[in-house]
Amino acid sequence: MIEFFDGFLSTFAAILIAVLMVPLTLAAVRMMTGPGYADRFVALDMLTGIAVAIAALTMIVTGRREFLDIAFGIALIGFLATCSLSALLEKKQKEEDQ
Repeated sequence: MIEFFDGFLSTFAAILIAVLMVPLTLAAVRMMTGPGYADRFVALDMLTGIAVAIAALTMIVTGRREFLDIAFGIALIGFLATCSLSALLEKKQKEEDQ
């Protein structure tokens, strides 16, 4: 019974990885063509969230725990990038006000 659920979960995770390629592509396009910096920052957050989800689903499919470390690293880098880019946006806005 457990083997059935394990196979079903691996298949379902592989399907979800394929489905997540659509928002990953759309977020990448939005990041490159966004009209403003804020749109690009939101797209970056979305890209990192989707990348973390794909790494976690890859861990389910392959059974290797190293992908959780990769997901944690992506999330940490995404958080730091968002913080630094928001500080840059705030600095640019202050320069425009002066």
